[in-house]
Amino acid sequence: MLPPQLIETIKALHAGPERGYHAWSHPAALLDLMEEVRDQLSDPAAVRCAILLHDAIYDAKRSDNERRSAALAADLLAGHVPAETIRRAVRLIEATERHEVPPDVGDDEASDARFFLDLDLSILGADARAFDAYEAGVRHEHQHVPDAAFRAGRAAILGRFLARDRLYLSDWGIARFETQARQNLARSLAALRAA
Repeated sequence: MLPPQLIETIKALHAGPERGYHAWSHPAALLDLMEEVRDQLSDPAAVRCAILLHDAIYDAKRSDNERRSAALAADLLAGHVPAETIRRAVRLIEATERHEVPPDVGDDEASDARFFLDLDLSILGADARAFDAYEAGVRHEHQHVPDAAFRAGRAAILGRFLARDRLYLSDWGIARFETQARQNLARSLAALRAA
């Protein structure tokens, strides 16, 4: 359990007018959702720490947010959780850069990574209203990008997601989110291309 003052520090990191989707509501929602799979996790503490800190640094103008968040997580967690939990949490956060399971981890860490990455993408498989709010939040975070450029870039990202054989990596994620996520992504992609 992390001390209350550290949780408050983490909450503050997720504040600011530049944040839309990647505000405190994102890790809070993932922590609630994590309860569905807690008993299947090898290191729930590492997954919880990764949820709390994977977007601690989020600057839509930069491409190194994941690495910077991982480094910050290592610093903030030091002395509060075991070193092995920190190591695992850092690897999980780093995995969000490509949303792929790291190739050089054991079976239990790979399983935790699949669940964590599926949790992080759970918004794609949310109901249409929540997904649309997510898309609006992403647009808010990229308000510095002109509309046409944003639509083209976002369409490319969503197209890459839809081209995957599977959006989710765990059986739980596939059963829980895959169908709705594909519907949401296809609908959003069609709207971006029509605009």
